[in-house]
Amino acid sequence: MIPIRFTRCCRLALAAALASALAGHAAADDIGRGDRYSGQAWASRSPVIAQHGMAATEQPLASQVAVDILKKGGSAVDAAIAANAALGLMEPVLNGIGGDCFVIVWDPKTHQLYGYNGSGPSAKGRDLAKMRAEVKAAYAKAGMPAENYIPALGSLPVTVPGTVDAWFALHEKFGKLPIADDLAPAIAYAKDGFPITQLVAKYWKGNFAAFERHHGLIEELDNARHTYLIDGHTPAEGEVFRNPDLARTLTLIAEGGRDAFYKGAIAHTMDAYFKRIGGDLRYEDFAGYHGEWVTPQSVNYRGYDIYELPPNGQGFAALEMLQILKGFDLRKMGVGSADAITAMLEAKRLAYEDLAKYYADPRFVHVPMKGLISEGYAEQRRKDIHLDHANPAIGPGDPRLFDGDTTYFTTADKDGMMVSIIQSNYRGMGSGLVADGLGFMFQDRGELYSLDPKAANVYAPGKRPFHTIIPGFAMKDGEPFLAFGVMGGDMQPQAHIQVLTNIIDFGMNVQDAGDAARWRHFGNAEPTGEPSQGIGTVEMESGFDPKVKEELVRRGYKVVPGTGNFGGYEAILFDPRQHVYWGATEMRKDGEVVGY
Repeated sequence: MIPIRFTRCCRLALAAALASALAGHAAADDIGRGDRYSGQAWASRSPVIAQHGMAATEQPLASQVAVDILKKGGSAVDAAIAANAALGLMEPVLNGIGGDCFVIVWDPKTHQLYGYNGSGPSAKGRDLAKMRAEVKAAYAKAGMPAENYIPALGSLPVTVPGTVDAWFALHEKFGKLPIADDLAPAIAYAKDGFPITQLVAKYWKGNFAAFERHHGLIEELDNARHTYLIDGHTPAEGEVFRNPDLARTLTLIAEGGRDAFYKGAIAHTMDAYFKRIGGDLRYEDFAGYHGEWVTPQSVNYRGYDIYELPPNGQGFAALEMLQILKGFDLRKMGVGSADAITAMLEAKRLAYEDLAKYYADPRFVHVPMKGLISEGYAEQRRKDIHLDHANPAIGPGDPRLFDGDTTYFTTADKDGMMVSIIQSNYRGMGSGLVADGLGFMFQDRGELYSLDPKAANVYAPGKRPFHTIIPGFAMKDGEPFLAFGVMGGDMQPQAHIQVLTNIIDFGMNVQDAGDAARWRHFGNAEPTGEPSQGIGTVEMESGFDPKVKEELVRRGYKVVPGTGNFGGYEAILFDPRQHVYWGATEMRKDGEVVGY
């Protein structure tokens, strides 16, 4: 046997090989995935199944944090708060306490669903005329062409963060552990550090590239650089990141409660920061804010009651689509068929035209909620669908004629409580603004206001913007069936119906339903005022039959390859006979399901 000697050259070669492997060397593209010996060959994995409790999040460490809270005796709400705090630290590219939060909770004690709208309003001291003037000035200062839309960066799109309020409202009603216990894991990880996951590292780098590219719109970027960069660079996959400022902020919240954020030291710091950079939010905006309990609304789809929260979110678009799709036999058409996709695409286009026209803060404008999801209105809208071609003349309908009066994760506990919760900074990391020493970035949700005085979603002081983030919930025969959600802007309602039809119409299990290839349609009119782009564009993942794509093109659709923006799915399904949870996570993200 010839002895192996590691010369300096060999050691360098070995180090290079290991570095290439850790970085995902291009040679890996030359080999495909392995074979599965059970389930669908194309699926990423089997569902996770557990009896006593479960968490499905986009970050494996956050899922573990949530289950640890459950094992300590916490409720599913305690676990959700713990996971949310951890996610805001571990994937700030998507969410954090500078953003908003929407929640649906199934309470087994009262046998009832509860909804919470934790979205914050605009500054009370800035009216539409002032906003329009400031938008014009912001583009001019940045050296950019003027646009009649609120920019995505800087102070103009920042609204009051609603997440911390939602935590305490939920905790007061459903929490079992002290909220300090719920926040303790995130505080510890913020102090001690954690390794960055693959997709988050990529998003982080892209977000900061965008901040630097459009820094002229951001009044102050040094705080964000200080908080989120390590020696001047965004953290790489596997690199340990710490956020001591966020640890201090979460500790203040754990010790001082909700008021620490909205009325105490944190609120005063936020107020002073916006005054310093010339923003319009003030202490009074934070101190006067409260979210609200709302009633989830439903439609019955083939024996399943599907629930979404009412506007200012976009959940009703999913319900309207399901009502329209009830008139088509999708199972007979076949999963992934041209007819099934056409029916769903046209239902989406119809519902999104209504979304652009009617969805807004119902405290400021009448939203015809009952009409939008009524069977009579769906029957009328269904007449505009022709399976042999895309309808070029789709616009909003008039649901008033039928009217009677939005990061996603999910948890479940041993008592049967299930929480469907979604939380976001809106576009990526958010506005680019981090208040002095607080360790979190403010959302840019206010980008979604319209500046058209005639629009339902027009900007107004103290008004909540149109929201994209929507938690979903399904019931079957009066029992909880599925807590689910799919992150990703306007992808969310169209992904909700793809996941639901995969389970209900096509018989997939909860994991396969998220793994299956997705489509995403662009081109409808927008709540911000952008007009419709006609038939629009359909992005499709590679898993669809090329012949189906060709047929859709023949029917008049512009079909393009997918760019990766197909949402982020998490779900927990409940089997009431076995009292067993089935969990699923998005194979397109970094997440994991943990149960016990």
